[in-house]
Amino acid sequence: MTPPPIDNPMDDVSANEVSQPIPAASGGIPCVAIVGRPNVGKSTLFNALAGRRVAIEDPMAGVTRDRVSFLLDQESQTLELIDTGGIGHVDDQQLKSEVDDQIAMALDLADLILFVVDCKTGLTTLDKDIASRLRRLEQPVLLIANKVEGAGDEAGFAEAYTLGFGDPVRISAKERLGTTDLRDSLFSRLGDVAEAPMMPADVVRLAIVGRMNAGKSTLVNSLVRQERVIVSEVAGTTRDAVDVPFVRNGRRFIAIDTAGIRKRKTISDSVEFYGQSRAHRAIRRANVVLLLLDATRDVGRIDREIAGMIVDCAIPVVMVVTKWDLARETAQAADYETYLRGVLAGLSFAPITLISAPEDFNINATLALAAELHDQAGERVSTGELNRVLRRTYEIRKPRASKGRIGKIYYASQVETHPPTLVIFVNEPKLFEEGWRRFLIRRLQESLPYGEIPILLRFQQRGPS
Repeated sequence: MTPPPIDNPMDDVSANEVSQPIPAASGGIPCVAIVGRPNVGKSTLFNALAGRRVAIEDPMAGVTRDRVSFLLDQESQTLELIDTGGIGHVDDQQLKSEVDDQIAMALDLADLILFVVDCKTGLTTLDKDIASRLRRLEQPVLLIANKVEGAGDEAGFAEAYTLGFGDPVRISAKERLGTTDLRDSLFSRLGDVAEAPMMPADVVRLAIVGRMNAGKSTLVNSLVRQERVIVSEVAGTTRDAVDVPFVRNGRRFIAIDTAGIRKRKTISDSVEFYGQSRAHRAIRRANVVLLLLDATRDVGRIDREIAGMIVDCAIPVVMVVTKWDLARETAQAADYETYLRGVLAGLSFAPITLISAPEDFNINATLALAAELHDQAGERVSTGELNRVLRRTYEIRKPRASKGRIGKIYYASQVETHPPTLVIFVNEPKLFEEGWRRFLIRRLQESLPYGEIPILLRFQQRGPS
């Protein structure tokens, strides 16, 4: 496969024609937005309903900034759950207006709003202001009385009635009390609206990773054609790993925006630690990784560490060179590709694409490339073809002898896809040194339909048949 073209100023298909966010309001997958003031337990409730730790939970106010979403499935029904930042929080990095915009968009998209209050602290003036704002909306509001965990919290629960949203739903998100019933009631309340098809099995999960300020959030917004995540020059703006579903040319994707990966010694608090952890986990749960490399900066140690992490996970990867609009006046594409192949030799199999997200330059081609890698990783080869390639490779170059013994291959079989995983039955695995294994992988990539994706090898001891 050749790299996407780099001499056209724009992609050849118009933006309006090729990309639409998967609907999260009426007419598509319904949306449930969780809102409230800071520290009432919105992210804890989000994770309880999702059944996993998706959003970062931390007692520090203002941790959530972007709209963090998760697709909830129940039998044939699907809905999108959205966590939001705390209404009224004054961000210490001057991002208040951006966070407020994300909250406003979540409210606009919502088919149902979960308004969370804290029954331990009781109602505040801010809770009452939020209630007034929500009453002006057309969408239904379900009042969630959180942190009801003992007799001392009953006064706060009773006070919640005064907000005028009917009977509050009593829960403790932290203790997972009442959250299962709440999840069931969400599907019941949405009724036929939630009768939407679940995401197909061939959805491409794209983990968008890279060092800080490499352009990850800008790319996500370009992919989905909306301001889905906050873009800022402030380092570390993205904290959660934000899943953003969208459709491009009839193909379904989920873009996973992640926190910029940084040196361990520069991680200053628990929020940054969990953000880094979720970025690492995003790589492991992706089908394809887009490794973003800033064209205006040299490849550094962090870039090489991320590349090594991707190699260890055996995930297909596209090396995406961002900000090419700023570099193409002084850099030649061929020279830059040669440079990348030299400094990131472990990704020698990975295709390279040059993009400019603000100009929409090469975005379509990059997505098509990612989809093709995903499909390559799903290919199966016959046992006969696999073993013919193994025999030819073994004849060309045998493993080095060790103490008078040499590794012998009996046969092999493919046992998995995504990534292609091959079990090779041999006389003794330790007789196949790392250099020969790398040689074998290169030959398999050249001879099988896996030219641009990693292959996992498992050597298993077995006597000759």
